[in-house]
Parts: sequence; structure tokens; C-alpha cells
Amino acid sequence: MFIVAGAPAHSSFKKTQLLTRLSSISSVQSIESQWVYLFNQALNEQQQQSALQLLNDGQSYELRQAASDEVQILVTPRIGTISPWSSKATDIFANCNTPVQHLERGVLFTLKGVKNISHEVKLALHDRMTESVFNHFDEASVLFTETDPKPLNSIDILGQGKDALVKANSEFGFALSEQEIDYLTEAFIKLGRNPHDIELMMFAQANSEHCRHKIFGSEWTIDGEVQPLSLFQMIKNTYKESPTDVLSAYKDNASVIVGFDTQRFYPKKDAETGHYIYKYKSQAAHILMKVETHNHPTAIAPFAGAATGSGGEIRDEGATGRGGKPKAGLTGFTVSNLNIPGFEQPWEENYGKPSRMASPLQIMIEGPLGGAAFNNEFGRPALNGYFRTFEQNVNGDVKGFHKPIMIAGGYGNIRPDHVEKDAIQPGDLLIVLGGPAMLIGLGGGAASSVDSGTMGENLDFASVQRENPEMERRCQEVIDTCWRMEDYNPIVSVHDVGAGGVSNAMPELVNDHELGAILDLRKIPSLEPGMSPMEIWSNEAQERYVLAIRPSSLELFESICARERCPFAVLGEATEARHLTVEDPLFENKAVDMPMQVMLGGTPRMSRSYESIERQGDDFTAEKVTDLTDAIYRVLKNPTVASKSFLITIGDRSITGMVARDQFVGPWQVPVADAAVTTTSLQGFTGEAMAMGERPPVALLNPAASARLSVAESISNIMSAKIDQISDIKLSANWMAAAGQKGEDQALFEGVKAIGMEMCPALGIAIPVGKDSLSMRTTWNDEGVDKSVTSPMSGVITAFAPVTDVRKTLTPELKNEESVLVRIDLSKGQFRLGGSILAQVYKAIGSVTPDVDSFDDFKAFFALVQNWNERGLIQAYHDIGDGGLLATVAEMMFASRLGVALEDQSVAALFAEEIGAVLQISQVDWAILETEVAASCLKDTISVVGTVNDTDQLTINGLVFERADLQVAWTEVSHQIQRLRDNVETADQEFSLITNQTHTGLIAQPTFDLNEPIEAPYINERRPNMVILREQGVNGHVEMAAAFDKVGFNTVDVHMSDLLAGRVILDDFEGLVACGGFSYGDVLGAGGGWAKSVLFNPKLRDQFEKFFNRQETFSLGICNGCQMLSQLAPLIPGAEHWPRFHRNTSEVFEARSVNVRVEKTNSVLLEAMEGSILPIAVAHGEGRVVASTESLSALNAEHQVIMRYVDSLGHPTQHYPLNPNGSPEAISGVTSKDGRATIMMPHPERNFRAVQHSWKPEDWTEDGAWLRMFRNARKFIG
Repeated sequence: MFIVAGAPAHSSFKKTQLLTRLSSISSVQSIESQWVYLFNQALNEQQQQSALQLLNDGQSYELRQAASDEVQILVTPRIGTISPWSSKATDIFANCNTPVQHLERGVLFTLKGVKNISHEVKLALHDRMTESVFNHFDEASVLFTETDPKPLNSIDILGQGKDALVKANSEFGFALSEQEIDYLTEAFIKLGRNPHDIELMMFAQANSEHCRHKIFGSEWTIDGEVQPLSLFQMIKNTYKESPTDVLSAYKDNASVIVGFDTQRFYPKKDAETGHYIYKYKSQAAHILMKVETHNHPTAIAPFAGAATGSGGEIRDEGATGRGGKPKAGLTGFTVSNLNIPGFEQPWEENYGKPSRMASPLQIMIEGPLGGAAFNNEFGRPALNGYFRTFEQNVNGDVKGFHKPIMIAGGYGNIRPDHVEKDAIQPGDLLIVLGGPAMLIGLGGGAASSVDSGTMGENLDFASVQRENPEMERRCQEVIDTCWRMEDYNPIVSVHDVGAGGVSNAMPELVNDHELGAILDLRKIPSLEPGMSPMEIWSNEAQERYVLAIRPSSLELFESICARERCPFAVLGEATEARHLTVEDPLFENKAVDMPMQVMLGGTPRMSRSYESIERQGDDFTAEKVTDLTDAIYRVLKNPTVASKSFLITIGDRSITGMVARDQFVGPWQVPVADAAVTTTSLQGFTGEAMAMGERPPVALLNPAASARLSVAESISNIMSAKIDQISDIKLSANWMAAAGQKGEDQALFEGVKAIGMEMCPALGIAIPVGKDSLSMRTTWNDEGVDKSVTSPMSGVITAFAPVTDVRKTLTPELKNEESVLVRIDLSKGQFRLGGSILAQVYKAIGSVTPDVDSFDDFKAFFALVQNWNERGLIQAYHDIGDGGLLATVAEMMFASRLGVALEDQSVAALFAEEIGAVLQISQVDWAILETEVAASCLKDTISVVGTVNDTDQLTINGLVFERADLQVAWTEVSHQIQRLRDNVETADQEFSLITNQTHTGLIAQPTFDLNEPIEAPYINERRPNMVILREQGVNGHVEMAAAFDKVGFNTVDVHMSDLLAGRVILDDFEGLVACGGFSYGDVLGAGGGWAKSVLFNPKLRDQFEKFFNRQETFSLGICNGCQMLSQLAPLIPGAEHWPRFHRNTSEVFEARSVNVRVEKTNSVLLEAMEGSILPIAVAHGEGRVVASTESLSALNAEHQVIMRYVDSLGHPTQHYPLNPNGSPEAISGVTSKDGRATIMMPHPERNFRAVQHSWKPEDWTEDGAWLRMFRNARKFIG
């Protein structure tokens, strides 16, 4: 084993965080950390020098030695595995002409204050699922020891009967029911042989509640009466009653609904040049929709659980039909009380939790990071979601979400002719695409199907997966290339690999076509040679797909995968006989030898029954509230109502260039948007929208009302977008319940029936997709006391719809004009408080809940808002949800920093969460509308509740509240979590802006005409060739190509593999842009691996250097491309003082809209833009400029700093998040001395259309702030 010492592994801030955690469980006084790199081979001198360049940027470090009063441990990837970091680092070494067999990265911790490192300290310093701990370096050599493959196991049913299977069920965590054990015993006795463990694990996963939804398909008996329909049949009733525009329902990985005809933009291979040239293609872009849950994994390992939940849902969209394109995502969380140290709230109590599960606070610190990280690295904007906390003792039972809800969902687009899968034929090749098998996620489907606590702790941890989004991106690029071939798409059928791994996905793939398969187990790519056949076949290693292609397509498919560097393997072929054979040539046996009917059909249908109960509430009423001020502040501090900023800013919301409405609203960027909206394409103004609704506390009193309110909330949110008719909306329904617990089966049945048989059919809305998670109960023993927490039935509804004009999307941002606030209250003044946040913050639940009393009124409400929006009568819109009217109006104020004078309101009127909305309407328009309202069927629901003013205060019932004070309370939960998770100083700086009266938010002061087509004289003469350069993991190339295409370039998709293979040479091009993303997953530093693959390859190095030196060329690096080009500075004339870009000061990924000021430089891209102050999107984790004092002085002296982050007064700033990464002198980009090479961290390609801006002046209607930059490029080329 050869060791290379690396740099410090943690920043001062992160070490302080770790020390705080360790000092609470030990006497540790100080902590130091250092990266160490371990090789399984000796390195010669040349290899050592290359390793230092690649790993340490050329610096040599000494390995830290422990002093006499210090102890050390080494944390590495888990023994027997090859980590995702290792596989990417090995790729980089190979691409840099320094091939190595196997290297791993570890962290050496040096602790002072303890003589021995306790088990608790070790647990705090490593992830026990994916990491190992060593006390001495020499022990780590076991990392490179290959173990012999474990053999197949048989379960002796023939000899021991059913008892053998009962024992195996417990030992392996199959989670088989009594009925299934009987079924399998009988089946294998008939087959005349003993089952193998691999077959039983496969059956357990494929037939788990998680995968087969047995409860939703059960026969129900209620109060002794058999019900005519199952839960699933009631959901399907919505599609039966309203099938219009639903193209695929209940039969694929995602549902598909009708979208718009549009101009889709993507590269296609040119027959003459072989280049992949971007062009617009006229076709329909139908809408994929899917929402998943990942509750159990998120409870056990929040980051990994949420990350792989998002990754799994993304794969569902990509694996729909013959290949779809994921587009926009959402994440949602429901947890028990946070109990933030030092910020405990009056309604919170600490009931405890099982040791194996993360606390609600841990989940909300780590889970959102995981979900955001996967979406970020894959390249999908996270635009919607929710966050609720609930934990309460209700009539002696603790109700809450110790087992959290983690929602991952989104939508995408698909070609009309790819919606349906083609028929697989006998002889078709069966392929696994993507990452290798690893021993993670074993039994995840089964683990997610039982109550938390019923499986052993080791099985709980074994069932959680680990993420590799960069690999999933590569897979999606392969799928994209295939569907872009249109009629020649080689994919016949595709499935994602999720619960149960390949053992579930591959049988599903062929069973859908009534076929069988013969497969070779050892063809499955694997990183752990010691795995047993069961572990190879059933592990849930992520980022994999299974698909079928015709044998004649193999060579084509192989070339596509090679270009994208995406692993794949042909496992076998489809057979006419409906039999699954998995051969194991290593042990010369058939690991699986089962009829498909035994595995996927014939299991007995479940039946369920219950006796109805009456639900009891308590005596909470509005009269219990005696201090209105106290009530207002309690409600605003409740996490369900409060700001979700900490969840949102860590997620990229501008990637794709098709985001028209993200969560942040107004110049102050406040997260209050009702819906997410994207454009269909990079041209035009049609689009898609999604929004969510959920009301679990109401289900404790009235489950049917809870379900109806969830549907109504999702629709009242999405109606902020311009939608033709209510029936255009389609829903996903995700159901969570503690099935089998008293009253919970009843709650589930009543909730499903309420919307499946009644509400949705009445509204003309279908529910073509959904999911269930019906083991929402946590049990544990706390020092001899048995405890349990049961989750209320939760119907989480996500609404999706095509949008006719994204420019007409309404937001809560108030306008400063004479106007009234109009409340639409569909309860007509009932103001019921059961299940409300107001009740919750006083440790109560109430009795009578809100409801949707009239479906006709609800349809009229939707029609009225759409009509008034079309006529331009609504200045601002916000639905009424959690926190009632008070929260709605407060959030409208926060978005605009305007004042509101509310007319006197009762406590119930202020806090009731009845369905409705608040609309801002000008005084002039209201005078006209009053007559219309008087004649409307909604006349009893509409009233003026206040007026808008410029005082920055809320007045209500004789009380005056400063907007800033209310917003501080509303933001405090987010701030506290940021302080625990991020850099404390940056968290406090952002919080201080709420009360800063000089902070006027985003501004726009261009010094040029945004709409001037300076490229016009050149655009018809020729189309210069432009390299749109990407590396594996880059994800921002399509919108970049669209920006350059718009101004007249011939944009060519160029992968680094094209240059390495000689398929493309830079001599043929006049412009080059290195795009944003996560090349190599940011392994070896952001952009580092990408740059070094050029620097260490003589042919590529010469080619790039020659291009940079040609006087007629220009080059641009954005975000990851900026980080990459900065490291190519030695090849770029006049770039010798360029900086590097390191981790943001906040220590987290930052996605913001910020202001930059364009400086005076020679940059050919920024000509005539000097002095402009413009809003621009940023999205990066490593954007902080690092340069010597001398280099900074030189950059300033040579006028090479192109842009600086500025505050709302236009002054360069270090204040976070106005300066999102902490760059010195607020530098956001630089140029070469002659101005032909320019690099920047912000994303101008995501703001070249006006509609792409999160905030913009209202008179920006066509071109965005940054199209001028691309126009300048075209003018320069001439």
C-alpha cells in the first residue's frame, strides 16, 4: 500500500462543528483532519509527481503524526468496496496518462483530550454503512484485499418444511407474510427442490408492499360489509371518469399527459461531418409526471435516503416508455418536532426516538442537502416542495412523524412516439446500464414495507442505498441520445433499477411482454468480488437501468455508451418461455430457476377489514386565544408556516434555462411562490406547472376532509399559473398511513374514497399516478418502556398541468398602488379551526375541521381566478393554507416590503385554514368587479379584507406590527437550521438583511438596449462553428447552446471523449465554451479532473493551446467550465494571474439570483455593457476566488476583472448572500488581457430570455439581461 498525504480535510468552521458534537459525548479538546490517498501499488517517481499534481495541485504535504497527548483514527470507504470517488479518480488518472489499479481516499483524524477513541466518537466521525475505521495505517491495507465470492445458500424446505422458511425470513429480513410463506413452501414443494436464498430475496422484493402495493389491491370489509372496490380501483375511477389527455396511466414508471406542440432543442448527428449539431425540431412535448416516497431510508440515513429518493424518481421519468427527459423536481418533508437546541418552541415536547433512527432535526439538516445534491449534480432544478412538522399527544396516543415522509417528484417531457414501450421479442438483448453492483440497499423494498423497529438495526442500515448522481447523468445522456434518434431509437423497452435491484427490474422488464429470460449473473458489473449470488442479484446499488434492444442495435448502442463513458453489460436475452434462468458460471449452477408465474403471479390477494370508530378531538376554539400578538408570532414560527429558505437555496433552480417561476419571489427573493412553472422549450411561452397540497393533522379528526383539502390546496396553488380549464390538471396521490393500527385503515379508506369516488370525478380531474407507504409507525423500547409514534394518514397531492402562457403566472408580490385585498373564502365564513396550525401551537387539535363543502363552488373559484388573470385584473395572488389569512397576508408583505391594513378580523377568520385565496386588485378595477361579483355564484365567498400601503407595517384589530419583526419570526427556523448546518457567520449575515432598510433587493440598471439586435448584420452571412464543450457530469450545455444558437452560431455538442478519440478537432471552430455542471462529480476539485485531462494529454494540450492562441477565436468558461478553464491558464495568453475557485464561505451549494456590476475590461463578450448592474443566476458550491495579493493587484491593474457582486446600491460587497461565495473584492469573473478568453461563475446562459429571470423589471418582456453577451460574441466573430 502506498500513501500520499493530502491537504487539511475540513475548514475551521467544519472542525468547530465537529468539535462541538464530539465535546458533547467525550472529553475531546481539539480535532484536526487530513486527506490521505491510499494506493494498492507502489508508485514510481513519475507516478508520484503525477499523483501530487492530480491530488494536491502539485503541493507536497507531510503526514500528520500524533503527539504524545493525541490519538488518531483513519476513516476510509468500507472494506470490500470500491467507492464512487475511487472509480471517478481512477478515470481521471487514466485520462491523464497515469493509469492506476485502485486508489481510495481517507480522512486521518487527530484528536486531543482522550487516550482512547470511544465507539460513540467513532460513530460521530464516520458513516457506518459506507465507511470503515482503522486505528493504524497498516490495518487499512485490507481495503485492497479481495475476498472470495460467497456461495449460494439453499433453504431446506423439502427436509424441514415451512419452519425453514420462517427462520430464513427472520434471518434475511425478507418481510414475507404468513400467506406468502405458505405460498412459497407449496410452490417449491411442487417444483421438487429447495429454494435458493437469491430466489427468496428476489421474490420478497418483487412482492413487497413497497413494490406490489398489496394493501391498495386488497379486498376490504367494513363493519362486516364487503366493499365493491379496492383502494386502487377507487383511484383508477378518476381516470375512468376523466380520461381526456392522459396518455399513460398506472402501467409504466411515470404517467404521461398531453403537452404542447413546440420546438424542442437538441443535438443530432450530422451525416456529413459526424458532428452533433444542435437544432430546433418541431414536435409535441408530452408531460411525464411522477412522485415517489423514500421514507424509511431517510429515517435511517437522511442524506443518502433523500438523495437516492430523488435519484430514483428521476430514473422513473427517464425510464418511461422508450426514454423520457426529466425536467423539474420537487422534494417534501414531514417530520416530528424539531426541538432545535436553544430554540425549543412552547408546543414542542421531546418524547425520544429509537437510536437507529435520525432525529427530526438531523433529518432536516441532512435530508434536504441530500435531495438537493442529487438534483444539482444530475442537472434538474428543484422548484417545489413543502415542509411540515407535527408531533402531538392526541387522546393518549403520540401522533407524529418519527418515520418521516420524504417526497421526491417531478416532471419531464417525452416524444409522442416514445410514450409506449415497444414489444420485446424473443432473442432481444437484455442490458443493464449504469453503475456497478455494490453491497448497499439490500432488502430495501422489504424494509420500506414494515413498521420502523420491526427489523434488526443491522438490517435497517443494510437496506439504505448510496448515491452517485454523476453516473445517473451519464445514463441519462445515453437515453437522451437514443430518444433524439427519433424513429431510429434503439431502445425497445426500459425500466429503472430501484427497490429489489436487478432482481426486480429485469423480471419486470420481460414480464411486461409475457416473456422469460436467460441471464448470466457474472455479467453484472460489480465492485465487490466477495458478494454472494443473492447480494449481486438483489442489491439496490443506484444509478442503473435495465433495457432491451434488438441484436442489430448492439454496435450502435455500444458507441453511444462509449461516447458518454457510461458502463453497460449484456446480461442475456429474452425467451419465449416464461421462465427466469440466472446462470452462475463461477459456481456452475443456476442461481435462479423459476417460472415467472411463481415469482410475479399467483400470490394470494390480501383482505383487510375494520370496524368503524368515531374520532375524538378536543375543546380548542378561537376563544382559547387571549393574546393575539402571541398567537401571530407562534403561528409564524411554526416550521410548517415559516420560511423554507434553508431548504431551497441549496438547490439549483435555474439549470435547463426553462425555469419561468421558482420558489423565490420579488426583488428580495422571498420563498413564497405557489407553484413551479417551466417553459415547454427554449423558445415560446407555453409550459408546465406543478404544486403540492397536504393536510395530515386534519386526518386525525376527519380523514375524508384531509384528503379533499389536500387536493384543493394543490389546485389553489397551481391555479396561480395560466391553465385553460380545471380538467387540464392531473394529480399524483401519495398515501402514507400506519396500516393495521386502530382507526388508520379506516382513515386511509375514507381518504381514498373521498377523492377517488367523489371529489376528483366531480371536478373532472384524473389521478393517473401515485404511490403508497403504509408502514408509518415507529416502535422502540426506552429503558424498559415500550414507546410508539403513529403517523396520521397523509394524502400528499401533487398537481401537474400544461400552462398556456408562463408570463401570466401570478405571484404573492404586492404592487405599490392603490388597491384592495380581496379574500375568496369557500367556507363562507365558517372558519373552522380543527387540525389548524393555531391549534397545534397551543398543543391542541380542535374538533371541527375545514372542508371542501361545494365542488361546484371550487370549480367556479378556479374559473374566476383564471378569468381575472386573463383580463390582467390580479396584481398579486396567494392561496390561503397553513396559518390561515394571517400567514397569507404576511407572506405577501414579505415579498414586497409593503404595508397592509387589514379590516378587523376575528381570531377564527385570521387563522382558519379554509380553502381560498387573497387577491390584490387595484381600486379602479375593483370598482368594476364589484358588480360582477354581486351577480356571481361566489358572491357569498368574496369580500374585501384590507388595503395595501407603503408603511411596511401590518395593522390589524388596533395592533401594529412591523413587517421586519414579523419576517424575523417567520425566518427564524430557517436561520437556526442554517446556523447548525452552514457557516454561522454567513447565516447571520443573511438574517440581518431582513431588518436592513437600505437593502432594496435586486435591481436592474442596464447601460445598453436589451433588445438591440447587434448581431443582425452578421446573422445571415454564415453560422460560425461553436464548441459546446462538456465532460462527464457537465449538465448545463443545452441552454448554453440555445443562447449561442439564438445569435447565429452553429452550435456543436462536443464531449471530451470526442476530442480524445479524434472525432472532433478544435481547428474547425471559432468559439469554445466550457459549460457548467459537475465534471467527474467534482472529484479532485471542481473542474480539476477536467482540466488535468487536457494538461496531462500532450495532443489535447497542444490542441487547446493552439486554439487559445488563434487571434480570431474566443473562449468562455461558465461555472464548472470557469473552474476548468482557470486551471488551463498556462495555455491561455494573458491569463497568468487568473484565480482558482474554492469552496463557498457558507460551505454549501449556493443557488441565488444576485446583482453583478459589469466592469471596464477588454472582454469581447462584454463590449458596451460597462457600468450595467444586472440580475443573474448563480449555482455553485466552489465559487470563491482564491488568488495571491499580487495576482489580485495585477488583475485590477490590467482591467481583467469583468464583474463584481454588488449590493442594491451598486457597491461591491462581501455581504452574504449578495456575494454568494465570499470572493475577495466581490470578483465574479475575469478575462484575459486581450479579452478573448473570459471566465465567470454566474450563469448568463440561464438569463438570456426575459422569462428566465426569477425577478425582472416588468418592461423586460422578450430578451433577458444577458443575451447581449452572446450577441457580442457573434459580433466579434463577424
